[in-house]
Amino acid sequence: MHQDIEKVLIDEEVIQKRLDILAEKLMNDFEGEPIVVVALLKGAILFMADLLRRVPLTMEIECINVSSYHGGMESSGKVQFLDNTLPDVLGRKVLILDDILDTGGTLHAVTEKLTGLGATEVKTCVLLTKDIPRESVKEADYSGFVIGNEFVVGYGLDYQGKYRNLPYVGILKTSAI
Repeated sequence: MHQDIEKVLIDEEVIQKRLDILAEKLMNDFEGEPIVVVALLKGAILFMADLLRRVPLTMEIECINVSSYHGGMESSGKVQFLDNTLPDVLGRKVLILDDILDTGGTLHAVTEKLTGLGATEVKTCVLLTKDIPRESVKEADYSGFVIGNEFVVGYGLDYQGKYRNLPYVGILKTSAI
């Protein structure tokens, strides 16, 4: 698997240090307030586990399965909610965790959906933000790293279901695509 990586963009140690900083920000911003954390499957699983272990706040953790890539290397632009039920967020503060902010369509769709279900506040937190123009979509409230417009894998991000378990974020070799 490592042999398929052209370049390690963000190594494991750097990711872990940045998670400490994100956790501190979350603790300061949500201190004393119960929150519902909603992780977007499958990409946010590693990010969620490592980040939330650093955040000693009262929280419920929920996951929803959404997709916009559908196995490819670019967002399809269509967000699909793959779950039949969504978490109860009525009258509650919500923090959405996702692996990457690309076009912004997924975070926008999930934010709108949870707001429509009665969340009093919805904040967003991503591991990676692509440095690209986005059409009228807000940026994430919290972001670990800003990267270029590159297709990346590892630390939850995949290519056709593979590479999520890499402990770093890397760029695939052309031969692996």
